Amino acid sequence: MAAPTTGRLLLVFDFDHSLIDENSDTYICKLAPGGTLPDEIKELYKEDGWTEYMAEIFKFLHSNGCTKETLFSCLSEIPLTEGMKELLSYTKATENCDHIIISDANSVFIEHILKHHDIFNVIDQVFTNPAQFNQDDCLELQPYHFQDWCTLSTKNLCKGHILKTFLTDQTDRGVFYRHIIYVGDGHNDLCPGLVLRPEDIFMPRLGFTLIKLIEKIRKKNKPVKLSELQASIVPWQTGLDILAHIKALE
Repeated sequence: MAAPTTGRLLLVFDFDHSLIDENSDTYICKLAPGGTLPDEIKELYKEDGWTEYMAEIFKFLHSNGCTKETLFSCLSEIPLTEGMKELLSYTKATENCDHIIISDANSVFIEHILKHHDIFNVIDQVFTNPAQFNQDDCLELQPYHFQDWCTLSTKNLCKGHILKTFLTDQTDRGVFYRHIIYVGDGHNDLCPGLVLRPEDIFMPRLGFTLIKLIEKIRKKNKPVKLSELQASIVPWQTGLDILAHIKALE
C-alpha cells in the first residue's frame, strides 16, 4: 500500500461481472453431475443467505467427486472483463493509484483467478468472505461479518461499511485520495456508492442491475434519495472505458 501521501487515486472493484466477466460462484455450478444443480440444492437459496447457499453447493460438489484441481481448472476458464488488463497495467505503472477489491465471492476464488491472470500483485487488498479447503479438500466458506444495519446489503457483507472503514484506516495512516473510483455492477454495489464524495466517480456497468437501480432512484427516489448519490455517475462497458476516464482526470 502507498506511503503516507496526498493526491492519490483509489480504484475499488467489485469482482464478479466487474473485474471478471462471469459470476465465479454460479460458473462453477456446471461441475455438478449433468452440469446443473439438483432442485433440492437450488431450494436452499435465500435472498439474504448467499454465503450459506454456496457453502452447501461446495459440499454437494465435493460429495460428487469434484476435486480442488477440478475446481481451480474451472475457475481458470473465467476471463477478465475486456480491457481490465490494460487498465491495471496503466494504473499500476503510474505508482499513484491504490487498488482494492470488495466482493461477495470468496478469498480462494479471487486469489486463484488473480494469480491465473497475473494481476495478484496489482491488488493491494481484498475484502471478501474467507474460504479454505478442509482436510478432505472440501471448500469451506465463512461470512466476512454479520451485519444488521444495512438493508441495501446482504447480512454477511456490507460493502459501504467496508469502504468507510478502509478510508478511515487510510486517513489514520496519512493517505488521502484525490479521487475514488468505484467499479461495480450489482445491487450490493449501491451501498458503497453512497460513501463516495462529489469529487469521486461511481461507475455502474451497462446492462447490469446497478445502473438500472440508479435509473430507478433518478425517477422515484427509491430505495435511496438521489441526493444521497454525490459522486459523478459514469457508466462503463469495458476496462478501456474506465481507463479513458482516469486519463481524463489527469
